[in-house]
Amino acid sequence: MKNVLCLVALSALANCASAGTGYYLVSTYPNEGERTVDFKYWNAKPSGRPPRSSPELGLGYNVNGRWFTEVSASWFQLSPGSNKLSALEWQNDFMLTQGQYPIDVALHSTIERDQDTHGLGLEIGPVFQTEIGRTQLNLNLFFERDYRVEEVTEVDFKYQWQVRQHWMRKLDVGLQGFGELGKWNDWLPRAQQSHRAGPALFGSWDTGAHEQLKYEAAYLIGKNSGHTAKSVTLRLQYAF
Repeated sequence: MKNVLCLVALSALANCASAGTGYYLVSTYPNEGERTVDFKYWNAKPSGRPPRSSPELGLGYNVNGRWFTEVSASWFQLSPGSNKLSALEWQNDFMLTQGQYPIDVALHSTIERDQDTHGLGLEIGPVFQTEIGRTQLNLNLFFERDYRVEEVTEVDFKYQWQVRQHWMRKLDVGLQGFGELGKWNDWLPRAQQSHRAGPALFGSWDTGAHEQLKYEAAYLIGKNSGHTAKSVTLRLQYAF
């Protein structure tokens, strides 16, 4: 849902929208009362096209053991050029199960206001997570729709997956994958779909009483709208 600006200015990368959940896995296990400062950054280099990047800053709050909410702002840069505020977002994640079944399920939603068109976008869908020994498995299925000033777009379908091997608290290793398939009930031809995946690193440090710094980084290789692209993502989260 993020960066509708990408759709307008970079039509060759039609699936550049939803950059937030197109590059960062949603995983929700709220710690009641915990607050977060969340910094995200991705940089993509499509073959034969200028690099583009997007930093994002968010403030989150775990309202209780089931509900996490966050407001954030994102910027977009097409190199060479300066960063431009592209979107404001309000994310809400709700845990539906909490350990009573083999797979935990949550409901993710994000409302976005695009700063270029002043239209709204909605993203919603289930979040799944389970553990097999020391291996964590995630699968998320999201549906999104843009409500713009002049038009209402179709409902699109996207996915996320992750395999994370718990090794040391400061360093876990794994794989992440993301993709956009087009209209939810009429997928794009394979050559026009977006699929990217690659290795990822995770970890956390205690920085004080009830304070923690978490990180996540990944290198993704794949396609956006049929164009080969390589991406680097970084997420830093300070929880207190």
